[in-house]
Amino acid sequence: MLAVTSHTVEGHVSRGFGAVREAFAENFARRGELGGACCAYVRGEKVVDLWGGIRNRHTGAPWEQDTMVVVHSATKGLAAMTLAVAHSRGWLDYEERVARYWPEFAQEGKEKITVRQLLAHQAGLFAFDEPVDRRVVADLDRLAVVLARQKPAWEPGTRQAYHALTLGFYEGELMRRVDPRHRTLGQFFQDEIASWLDEDVYLRLPEAVPNARLAMLAPPNRLRMLTGFPVRLTLEAMNRHSNIYRALMTNPGFAIYLDEERVYARNFEVPSGGGVATARGIAHAYAAFVSGGRALGLRQATLDLLAAPATPPTRGFYDECMKADGIEFSLGFMKSTPTWPFGSARSFGSPGSGGSLGYADPAVGVGYAYVTSQSGTALTGDPRDVALRGALYSCLRNS
Repeated sequence: MLAVTSHTVEGHVSRGFGAVREAFAENFARRGELGGACCAYVRGEKVVDLWGGIRNRHTGAPWEQDTMVVVHSATKGLAAMTLAVAHSRGWLDYEERVARYWPEFAQEGKEKITVRQLLAHQAGLFAFDEPVDRRVVADLDRLAVVLARQKPAWEPGTRQAYHALTLGFYEGELMRRVDPRHRTLGQFFQDEIASWLDEDVYLRLPEAVPNARLAMLAPPNRLRMLTGFPVRLTLEAMNRHSNIYRALMTNPGFAIYLDEERVYARNFEVPSGGGVATARGIAHAYAAFVSGGRALGLRQATLDLLAAPATPPTRGFYDECMKADGIEFSLGFMKSTPTWPFGSARSFGSPGSGGSLGYADPAVGVGYAYVTSQSGTALTGDPRDVALRGALYSCLRNS
Protein backbone atom coordinates (compact mmCIF):
# COMPACT_ATOMS: atom_id res chain seq x y z
CA MET A 1 0.00 0.00 0.00
CA LEU A 2 1.13 3.57 -0.65
CA ALA A 3 1.05 5.82 2.38
CA VAL A 4 -0.71 9.15 1.89
CA THR A 5 -0.18 12.08 4.23
CA SER A 6 -0.51 15.84 3.92
CA HIS A 7 -1.96 18.69 5.92
CA THR A 8 -5.48 17.75 4.78
CA VAL A 9 -5.37 14.15 3.54
CA GLU A 10 -4.47 11.02 5.43
CA GLY A 11 -4.88 7.33 4.78
CA HIS A 12 -3.72 5.02 2.03
CA VAL A 13 -4.39 3.87 -1.50
CA SER A 14 -3.21 0.73 -3.25
CA ARG A 15 -0.77 0.98 -6.12
CA GLY A 16 -2.62 2.09 -9.22
CA PHE A 17 -5.26 4.08 -7.32
CA GLY A 18 -3.33 7.30 -6.81
CA ALA A 19 -5.82 9.23 -8.93
CA VAL A 20 -8.44 8.78 -6.20
CA ARG A 21 -6.11 10.36 -3.67
CA GLU A 22 -5.54 13.26 -6.07
CA ALA A 23 -9.30 13.74 -6.54
CA PHE A 24 -9.81 13.65 -2.78
CA ALA A 25 -7.17 16.36 -2.29
CA GLU A 26 -8.73 18.42 -5.09
CA ASN A 27 -12.05 18.31 -3.24
CA PHE A 28 -10.47 20.47 -0.55
CA ALA A 29 -8.64 22.73 -2.99
CA ARG A 30 -11.35 23.24 -5.62
CA ARG A 31 -14.71 21.83 -4.57
CA GLY A 32 -15.34 23.31 -1.14
CA GLU A 33 -14.74 20.24 0.98
CA LEU A 34 -14.59 20.80 4.74
CA GLY A 35 -13.92 17.31 6.05
CA GLY A 36 -14.74 13.82 4.92
CA ALA A 37 -13.68 10.32 4.03
CA CYS A 38 -13.73 7.97 1.08
CA CYS A 39 -13.24 4.21 1.00
CA ALA A 40 -13.43 1.60 -1.75
CA TYR A 41 -13.07 -2.15 -1.88
CA VAL A 42 -12.45 -4.02 -5.12
CA ARG A 43 -13.17 -7.76 -5.13
CA GLY A 44 -12.75 -7.88 -1.37
CA GLU A 45 -9.53 -5.84 -1.17
CA LYS A 46 -9.53 -2.40 0.42
CA VAL A 47 -7.83 -0.23 -2.23
CA VAL A 48 -8.81 3.24 -1.02
CA ASP A 49 -9.11 4.47 2.58
CA LEU A 50 -8.78 8.24 2.84
CA TRP A 51 -9.87 10.91 5.30
CA GLY A 52 -9.02 14.52 5.98
CA GLY A 53 -10.08 18.07 6.74
CA ILE A 54 -12.01 19.04 9.84
CA ARG A 55 -14.99 17.43 11.50
CA ASN A 56 -16.27 20.52 13.28
CA ARG A 57 -16.23 23.95 11.63
CA HIS A 58 -16.71 25.74 14.97
CA THR A 59 -13.79 24.13 16.80
CA GLY A 60 -11.51 23.23 13.90
CA ALA A 61 -11.18 19.68 15.25
CA PRO A 62 -9.61 17.40 12.63
CA TRP A 63 -11.32 14.54 10.85
CA GLU A 64 -9.58 11.43 12.14
CA GLN A 65 -9.39 7.80 11.10
CA ASP A 66 -12.36 6.75 13.25
CA THR A 67 -14.53 9.88 12.78
CA MET A 68 -18.20 9.11 12.09
CA VAL A 69 -20.92 11.31 10.65
CA VAL A 70 -24.65 11.07 10.00
CA VAL A 71 -25.26 9.99 6.39
CA HIS A 72 -28.94 10.88 6.00
CA SER A 73 -30.63 8.76 3.33
CA ALA A 74 -27.51 6.72 2.66
CA THR A 75 -28.91 5.00 5.77
CA LYS A 76 -31.62 3.50 3.54
CA GLY A 77 -29.10 1.21 1.90
CA LEU A 78 -27.94 -0.07 5.28
CA ALA A 79 -31.53 -0.71 6.36
CA ALA A 80 -32.19 -2.57 3.11
CA MET A 81 -29.22 -4.82 3.85
CA THR A 82 -30.99 -6.17 6.92
CA LEU A 83 -34.03 -7.22 4.88
CA ALA A 84 -31.72 -8.83 2.32
CA VAL A 85 -30.24 -10.94 5.12
CA ALA A 86 -33.79 -11.82 6.24
CA HIS A 87 -34.62 -12.81 2.66
CA SER A 88 -31.58 -15.07 2.45
CA ARG A 89 -32.62 -16.77 5.68
CA GLY A 90 -36.07 -17.49 4.30
CA TRP A 91 -37.86 -15.21 6.74
CA LEU A 92 -39.08 -12.79 4.10
CA ASP A 93 -40.35 -13.03 0.51
CA TYR A 94 -40.13 -9.79 -1.47
CA GLU A 95 -43.20 -10.77 -3.53
CA GLU A 96 -45.36 -11.58 -0.51
CA ARG A 97 -47.90 -9.22 0.99
CA VAL A 98 -46.64 -7.20 3.95
CA ALA A 99 -49.80 -8.15 5.86
CA ARG A 100 -48.76 -11.80 5.83
CA TYR A 101 -45.99 -10.92 8.29
CA TRP A 102 -47.78 -8.02 9.95
CA PRO A 103 -51.55 -8.63 10.03
CA GLU A 104 -52.42 -5.21 11.51
CA PHE A 105 -50.89 -3.59 8.42
CA ALA A 106 -53.94 -4.65 6.37
CA GLN A 107 -55.94 -1.55 7.32
CA GLU A 108 -57.10 1.38 5.19
CA GLY A 109 -56.57 -0.33 1.84
CA LYS A 110 -53.08 -1.71 2.50
CA GLU A 111 -53.95 -5.41 2.49
CA LYS A 112 -52.50 -6.09 -0.99
CA ILE A 113 -49.25 -4.10 -0.70
CA THR A 114 -46.27 -6.37 -1.34
CA VAL A 115 -42.89 -6.11 0.34
CA ARG A 116 -41.42 -5.21 -3.05
CA GLN A 117 -43.88 -2.34 -3.53
CA LEU A 118 -43.25 -0.98 -0.03
CA LEU A 119 -39.47 -1.08 -0.47
CA ALA A 120 -39.74 0.63 -3.88
CA HIS A 121 -41.56 3.69 -2.49
CA GLN A 122 -44.73 2.59 -4.30
CA ALA A 123 -47.07 2.13 -1.31
CA GLY A 124 -48.28 5.75 -1.06
CA LEU A 125 -47.16 5.88 2.59
CA PHE A 126 -44.65 8.73 2.34
CA ALA A 127 -46.12 10.84 5.20
CA PHE A 128 -48.07 10.52 8.44
CA ASP A 129 -51.56 11.89 8.99
CA GLU A 130 -51.31 11.36 12.77
CA PRO A 131 -48.84 13.39 14.88
CA VAL A 132 -45.47 11.64 15.12
CA ASP A 133 -42.77 13.13 17.34
CA ARG A 134 -39.65 11.86 19.10
CA ARG A 135 -41.70 10.13 21.80
CA VAL A 136 -43.66 8.14 19.22
CA VAL A 137 -40.53 7.20 17.25
CA ALA A 138 -38.85 6.00 20.47
CA ASP A 139 -41.83 3.80 21.39
CA LEU A 140 -41.84 1.14 18.67
CA ASP A 141 -45.10 -0.48 19.82
CA ARG A 142 -46.85 2.88 19.68
CA LEU A 143 -45.23 3.70 16.35
CA ALA A 144 -46.40 0.38 14.90
CA VAL A 145 -50.01 1.29 15.66
CA VAL A 146 -49.63 4.60 13.81
CA LEU A 147 -47.96 2.89 10.86
CA ALA A 148 -50.71 0.31 10.60
CA ARG A 149 -53.45 2.95 10.70
CA GLN A 150 -51.96 5.13 7.96
CA LYS A 151 -54.00 5.35 4.77
CA PRO A 152 -52.15 5.34 1.42
CA ALA A 153 -52.22 8.62 -0.51
CA TRP A 154 -53.35 6.73 -3.64
CA GLU A 155 -53.80 3.17 -4.84
CA PRO A 156 -50.62 1.30 -3.89
CA GLY A 157 -48.51 0.15 -6.80
CA THR A 158 -49.65 2.92 -9.15
CA ARG A 159 -47.19 5.73 -8.34
CA GLN A 160 -43.75 6.31 -6.88
CA ALA A 161 -43.27 8.84 -4.08
CA TYR A 162 -40.05 9.08 -2.09
CA HIS A 163 -40.71 7.75 1.43
CA ALA A 164 -38.00 9.99 2.88
CA LEU A 165 -38.47 8.99 6.54
CA THR A 166 -41.44 6.64 6.73
CA LEU A 167 -39.82 3.83 4.75
CA GLY A 168 -37.36 3.04 7.52
CA PHE A 169 -40.07 2.93 10.16
CA TYR A 170 -42.07 0.45 8.08
CA GLU A 171 -38.94 -1.61 7.46
CA GLY A 172 -38.19 -1.59 11.18
CA GLU A 173 -41.57 -2.98 12.14
CA LEU A 174 -41.40 -5.55 9.35
CA MET A 175 -38.03 -6.72 10.70
CA ARG A 176 -39.43 -7.00 14.23
CA ARG A 177 -42.19 -9.23 12.84
CA VAL A 178 -40.02 -11.60 10.77
CA ASP A 179 -36.98 -11.91 13.05
CA PRO A 180 -37.50 -14.90 15.37
CA ARG A 181 -35.90 -12.83 18.14
CA HIS A 182 -38.03 -9.73 17.30
CA ARG A 183 -35.03 -7.41 17.32
CA THR A 184 -35.27 -3.82 16.17
CA LEU A 185 -33.81 -3.10 12.76
CA GLY A 186 -30.90 -1.22 14.34
CA GLN A 187 -30.10 -4.04 16.74
CA PHE A 188 -30.35 -6.62 13.97
CA PHE A 189 -27.96 -4.58 11.82
CA GLN A 190 -25.50 -4.35 14.69
CA ASP A 191 -25.69 -8.05 15.54
CA GLU A 192 -25.73 -9.54 12.07
CA ILE A 193 -23.85 -7.08 9.85
CA ALA A 194 -21.71 -4.45 11.62
CA SER A 195 -20.37 -6.81 14.30
CA TRP A 196 -19.42 -9.48 11.77
CA LEU A 197 -17.55 -6.87 9.74
CA ASP A 198 -16.04 -5.29 12.90
CA GLU A 199 -16.86 -1.82 11.58
CA ASP A 200 -18.28 1.44 12.90
CA VAL A 201 -21.71 1.62 11.27
CA TYR A 202 -24.76 2.29 13.40
CA LEU A 203 -28.48 2.51 12.79
CA ARG A 204 -28.84 2.81 16.56
CA LEU A 205 -25.97 4.90 17.94
CA PRO A 206 -24.97 3.66 21.41
CA GLU A 207 -24.26 5.76 24.49
CA ALA A 208 -20.66 4.53 24.55
CA VAL A 209 -19.62 6.52 21.46
CA PRO A 210 -17.96 9.77 22.63
CA ASN A 211 -18.90 13.09 21.06
CA ALA A 212 -15.28 13.54 19.98
CA ARG A 213 -15.71 10.79 17.39
CA LEU A 214 -18.67 12.51 15.70
CA ALA A 215 -18.48 15.06 12.90
CA MET A 216 -21.01 17.89 12.86
CA LEU A 217 -22.61 18.78 9.54
CA ALA A 218 -22.03 22.30 8.23
CA PRO A 219 -25.00 23.54 6.18
CA PRO A 220 -24.59 25.07 2.71
CA ASN A 221 -24.60 28.84 2.57
CA ARG A 222 -27.94 30.53 1.99
CA LEU A 223 -27.30 31.29 -1.70
CA ARG A 224 -26.40 27.70 -2.45
CA MET A 225 -29.46 26.50 -0.55
CA LEU A 226 -31.66 28.65 -2.78
CA THR A 227 -29.93 27.93 -6.09
CA GLY A 228 -28.33 24.50 -5.71
CA PHE A 229 -31.46 22.37 -5.99
CA PRO A 230 -33.84 22.17 -8.96
CA VAL A 231 -36.20 25.15 -8.86
CA ARG A 232 -39.36 23.05 -8.74
CA LEU A 233 -38.05 20.94 -5.85
CA THR A 234 -37.06 24.09 -3.92
CA LEU A 235 -40.53 25.53 -4.35
CA GLU A 236 -42.13 22.22 -3.33
CA ALA A 237 -39.96 22.05 -0.21
CA MET A 238 -41.20 25.50 0.82
CA ASN A 239 -44.87 24.57 0.40
CA ARG A 240 -46.20 23.19 3.69
CA HIS A 241 -48.87 21.22 1.85
CA SER A 242 -46.58 19.57 -0.72
CA ASN A 243 -45.70 15.89 -0.70
CA ILE A 244 -41.99 16.46 -0.13
CA TYR A 245 -42.59 18.89 2.74
CA ARG A 246 -44.84 16.35 4.47
CA ALA A 247 -42.42 13.51 3.76
CA LEU A 248 -39.22 15.22 4.84
CA MET A 249 -39.68 18.50 6.67
CA THR A 250 -42.28 17.79 9.34
CA ASN A 251 -43.99 15.14 11.46
CA PRO A 252 -41.36 14.08 12.53
CA GLY A 253 -38.97 15.93 10.19
CA PHE A 254 -35.48 14.93 9.05
CA ALA A 255 -33.71 16.69 11.97
CA ILE A 256 -35.22 14.33 14.54
CA TYR A 257 -31.87 12.53 14.83
CA LEU A 258 -30.11 15.62 16.26
CA ASP A 259 -29.29 16.00 19.94
CA GLU A 260 -28.06 19.26 21.48
CA GLU A 261 -25.77 17.60 24.01
CA ARG A 262 -24.73 14.37 22.26
CA VAL A 263 -24.57 15.59 18.60
CA TYR A 264 -26.79 12.71 17.47
CA ALA A 265 -29.53 11.00 19.46
CA ARG A 266 -28.47 7.77 21.18
CA ASN A 267 -30.36 4.48 21.34
CA PHE A 268 -32.82 5.95 18.86
CA GLU A 269 -33.62 4.61 15.40
CA VAL A 270 -34.41 6.59 12.27
CA PRO A 271 -33.64 3.84 9.74
CA SER A 272 -34.18 6.04 6.68
CA GLY A 273 -31.98 8.93 7.70
CA GLY A 274 -30.23 8.65 11.05
CA GLY A 275 -27.39 6.23 10.35
CA VAL A 276 -23.98 7.25 11.70
CA ALA A 277 -20.88 5.69 10.20
CA THR A 278 -17.39 5.86 8.80
CA ALA A 279 -16.94 5.63 5.04
CA ARG A 280 -14.84 2.54 5.72
CA GLY A 281 -17.70 0.80 7.49
CA ILE A 282 -20.24 1.52 4.75
CA ALA A 283 -17.87 0.50 1.95
CA HIS A 284 -16.97 -2.73 3.77
CA ALA A 285 -20.65 -3.61 4.20
CA TYR A 286 -21.33 -3.13 0.48
CA ALA A 287 -18.14 -5.05 -0.32
CA ALA A 288 -19.62 -8.04 1.49
CA PHE A 289 -22.57 -7.87 -0.92
CA VAL A 290 -20.31 -8.13 -3.99
CA SER A 291 -17.92 -10.75 -2.63
CA GLY A 292 -20.42 -13.61 -2.66
CA GLY A 293 -22.06 -12.55 0.60
CA ARG A 294 -20.53 -15.43 2.55
CA ALA A 295 -19.55 -13.27 5.53
CA LEU A 296 -23.20 -12.31 6.01
CA GLY A 297 -24.80 -15.59 4.98
CA LEU A 298 -26.34 -14.13 1.83
CA ARG A 299 -27.65 -16.46 -0.87
CA GLN A 300 -26.80 -15.84 -4.53
CA ALA A 301 -30.52 -15.72 -5.29
CA THR A 302 -30.84 -12.68 -3.02
CA LEU A 303 -27.81 -10.97 -4.54
CA ASP A 304 -29.19 -11.54 -8.04
CA LEU A 305 -32.46 -9.85 -7.06
CA LEU A 306 -30.61 -6.81 -5.70
CA ALA A 307 -28.66 -6.46 -8.95
CA ALA A 308 -31.75 -6.84 -11.15
CA PRO A 309 -33.56 -3.88 -12.77
CA ALA A 310 -36.18 -2.02 -10.74
CA THR A 311 -39.88 -2.82 -11.28
CA PRO A 312 -41.86 0.34 -12.10
CA PRO A 313 -45.28 1.25 -10.70
CA THR A 314 -48.07 1.25 -13.26
CA ARG A 315 -47.69 4.98 -13.94
CA GLY A 316 -43.90 4.82 -14.29
CA PHE A 317 -40.96 6.07 -12.26
CA TYR A 318 -41.97 9.74 -12.05
CA ASP A 319 -41.58 10.61 -8.37
CA GLU A 320 -44.54 12.44 -6.81
CA CYS A 321 -42.42 13.81 -3.96
CA MET A 322 -39.27 14.89 -5.78
CA LYS A 323 -41.21 15.94 -8.89
CA ALA A 324 -38.63 14.27 -11.09
CA ASP A 325 -38.31 11.33 -13.46
CA GLY A 326 -35.52 8.81 -13.85
CA ILE A 327 -34.96 7.93 -10.18
CA GLU A 328 -35.58 4.25 -9.50
CA PHE A 329 -35.80 2.14 -6.33
CA SER A 330 -35.72 -1.59 -5.77
CA LEU A 331 -35.82 -3.69 -2.59
CA GLY A 332 -34.93 -0.72 -0.39
CA PHE A 333 -32.01 0.48 -2.51
CA MET A 334 -31.68 3.10 -5.22
CA LYS A 335 -30.64 1.79 -8.61
CA SER A 336 -28.14 3.42 -10.95
CA THR A 337 -29.88 5.19 -13.84
CA PRO A 338 -28.84 7.67 -16.56
CA THR A 339 -30.40 10.41 -14.40
CA TRP A 340 -28.54 9.35 -11.22
CA PRO A 341 -25.63 7.13 -12.31
CA PHE A 342 -23.28 5.33 -9.95
CA GLY A 343 -21.26 2.36 -11.15
CA SER A 344 -22.93 -0.06 -13.56
CA ALA A 345 -26.57 -0.80 -14.29
CA ARG A 346 -26.37 -3.66 -11.75
CA SER A 347 -25.31 -1.31 -8.92
CA PHE A 348 -27.47 -0.83 -5.85
CA GLY A 349 -26.98 1.60 -2.99
CA SER A 350 -28.28 4.84 -1.56
CA PRO A 351 -27.20 8.48 -1.57
CA GLY A 352 -27.77 10.83 1.33
CA SER A 353 -28.80 14.47 1.39
CA GLY A 354 -25.69 16.60 1.63
CA GLY A 355 -23.47 14.41 -0.53
CA SER A 356 -22.85 11.03 1.10
CA LEU A 357 -23.15 7.84 -0.95
CA GLY A 358 -22.67 4.12 -0.44
CA TYR A 359 -23.19 1.41 -3.04
CA ALA A 360 -22.22 -1.98 -4.40
CA ASP A 361 -21.31 -2.58 -8.05
CA PRO A 362 -21.42 -6.32 -8.75
CA ALA A 363 -20.16 -5.81 -12.30
CA VAL A 364 -16.66 -4.90 -11.11
CA GLY A 365 -16.78 -6.06 -7.48
CA VAL A 366 -16.77 -2.55 -5.95
CA GLY A 367 -18.01 -1.58 -2.51
CA TYR A 368 -17.76 2.20 -2.16
CA ALA A 369 -18.62 5.01 0.26
CA TYR A 370 -18.08 8.73 0.60
CA VAL A 371 -19.10 10.82 3.63
CA THR A 372 -18.65 14.50 4.45
CA SER A 373 -19.12 17.17 7.10
CA GLN A 374 -19.95 19.86 4.50
CA SER A 375 -23.47 19.48 3.19
CA GLY A 376 -23.83 20.01 -0.54
CA THR A 377 -26.93 20.67 -2.60
CA ALA A 378 -26.59 18.49 -5.70
CA LEU A 379 -29.59 16.19 -6.13
CA THR A 380 -28.12 13.65 -8.56
CA GLY A 381 -24.48 13.33 -7.56
CA ASP A 382 -22.38 15.67 -5.43
CA PRO A 383 -19.39 17.02 -7.45
CA ARG A 384 -16.97 15.83 -4.76
CA ASP A 385 -18.31 12.29 -4.87
CA VAL A 386 -18.59 12.29 -8.68
CA ALA A 387 -14.89 13.23 -8.91
CA LEU A 388 -13.91 10.44 -6.54
CA ARG A 389 -15.93 7.81 -8.39
CA GLY A 390 -14.68 9.03 -11.73
CA ALA A 391 -11.10 8.60 -10.54
CA LEU A 392 -11.84 5.18 -9.07
CA TYR A 393 -13.33 3.80 -12.27
CA SER A 394 -10.54 5.35 -14.34
CA CYS A 395 -8.08 3.43 -12.19
CA LEU A 396 -10.07 0.24 -12.65
CA ARG A 397 -10.08 0.65 -16.44
CA ASN A 398 -6.32 1.17 -16.44
CA SER A 399 -5.50 -1.74 -14.14
